[in-house]
Amino acid sequence: MTALLSGPEALPLSGDSARQLVVLLHGVGADGADLAELVPYLAPALPDAAFLSPDGPEPYDMAPFGRQWFSLADRSGPALAQGVRQAATVLDAYLDQQLARFGLTEAECAVIGFSQGTMTALQVAPRRERPLAAVVGFSGALVAAETLAAELRSRPRVLLIHGDADEVVNPACLAQAEQALTAVGIPVLAESRPGLGHSIDGPGLSLAIGVLRQVFGLEEDG
Repeated sequence: MTALLSGPEALPLSGDSARQLVVLLHGVGADGADLAELVPYLAPALPDAAFLSPDGPEPYDMAPFGRQWFSLADRSGPALAQGVRQAATVLDAYLDQQLARFGLTEAECAVIGFSQGTMTALQVAPRRERPLAAVVGFSGALVAAETLAAELRSRPRVLLIHGDADEVVNPACLAQAEQALTAVGIPVLAESRPGLGHSIDGPGLSLAIGVLRQVFGLEEDG
């Protein structure tokens, strides 16, 4: 049995009990502390949300530091599909655990992924019985898209953001994921960020915050 994930956490800025849960999934070779750096930007807009940024379940196998959700040593289609499925099992159990811990439902939970974290989130969310509030995916891809229709169980709202100068994950993955998700009825908003490499920029983060406030039913400021 794989040990449950752990990593940086931040309780609601309001000081009250959590009314929403936001889980952040880092990219390969990083760890939970990486995306936890987004929390100071997210928390003021989501003051009643708890933020969890778990470390990936495996040591990064191509460097002496960092974590991974699954190995990228073999980037063939079958290897990636197997890897993301294995990671999905771990993340599914973690989400169940954390929803129970905070007494929240899927409708009160969003997942933000970066790169490999996006791949993992897109594997998990549509295959859960009840839809998450949203998946926000930066600089990622949809792995094994051909299996989605047969395995689909829910249709969470999805926001995909990708730099058109991404040197790590092909920017074409944005349109490919949008097409595959839309084909099975998942509502998708896709945003290409001009001149952006494999990163998250201010406008992309602002768009993500707006979507999260909307899916959580928060009134617009001002």
